[in-house]
Amino acid sequence: MAEKGYVEKSFNRDTNYINDRITADGSSGWPVEPGRYRLIAARACPWANRTIIVRRLLGLEDAISMGLAGPTHDANSWTFDLDPGGVDPVLGIPRLKDAFEKRQPGYPRGITVPAIVDIPSGEVVTNDFPRITEDFFFQWKKFHREGAPDLWPADRREEMEQVMRRIYTEINNGVYRCGFAGEQQAYDEAYDRLFTALDWVSERLEGQRYLMGDSITEADVRLFTTLARFDPVYHGHFKCNRSKLSEMPVLWAYARDLFTTPGFGDTTDFAQIKKHYYVVHHDVNPTGIVPDGPDLSNWLDPHGREKLGGSPFGQGTPPGAIPEGERVSPEGNPLLGPDGLVR
Repeated sequence: MAEKGYVEKSFNRDTNYINDRITADGSSGWPVEPGRYRLIAARACPWANRTIIVRRLLGLEDAISMGLAGPTHDANSWTFDLDPGGVDPVLGIPRLKDAFEKRQPGYPRGITVPAIVDIPSGEVVTNDFPRITEDFFFQWKKFHREGAPDLWPADRREEMEQVMRRIYTEINNGVYRCGFAGEQQAYDEAYDRLFTALDWVSERLEGQRYLMGDSITEADVRLFTTLARFDPVYHGHFKCNRSKLSEMPVLWAYARDLFTTPGFGDTTDFAQIKKHYYVVHHDVNPTGIVPDGPDLSNWLDPHGREKLGGSPFGQGTPPGAIPEGERVSPEGNPLLGPDGLVR
């Protein structure tokens, strides 16, 4: 298949997903059922990284299994090249496209992660990434671990959804709008929008430890996955170069605070992140050369955010040990110890 190009005159994300839901009451036709579904993610992808973080924070590892696609793919599909024989050991397929085709033969849209697959039928249930993590919290509540954080506080939900909407349109998607812009005017407008929004969240975080106050919420998860990729990828590869993250004091300290919080840094694979962007986006980086930098050791510099008060998990507790098969490799993140946790 011909290699897919990413650069457009002005980038617009296709958000037409398979938007079925897995619900606690089963009214959707897909009932919550431990062991029935498999989350297919990729550590390289920021949208999929969200689901990996939330699954760990809520302790859903035993209820929802996880398969991981490799960091590179062609125009056809994400592939399971990290698994023995290049086949997902639970679904028995080499390409995520197979599960989309099982659901809808001739599936006409992009094959995206994250996706949730119904193991018995082998069909994709949904790839609607914002709803997946929301439903992990509300629909799978019966299977949350004891001490799981309140990622969607009822008294802040309306404001939080407004904050997340701006983070998505202006920051999460904004970096792509810069990187895939095919004309100078489109890039200039995208660049201005992105850094206006980064200045806005920076101001919001000057006087409070997290986006919604004193503990982490879904909003922090959604911002973190973009910040973690900023210096390794977006600053150079996507030309988001007014400032590095490490040159934005408030956001840099906030990102380091989250990175050292269980669930965040221990699910971040910098090597896969860089390989994905620099290899897959061939029309942005025709040589396919993956840069060696940046130096990652400063992620462990003291962040000082404790002085703002609060506690990451509120009245809850940190997630426990990471299953050995789900740990990020030392090559992917050299800041992790042998137990897979941030040193």
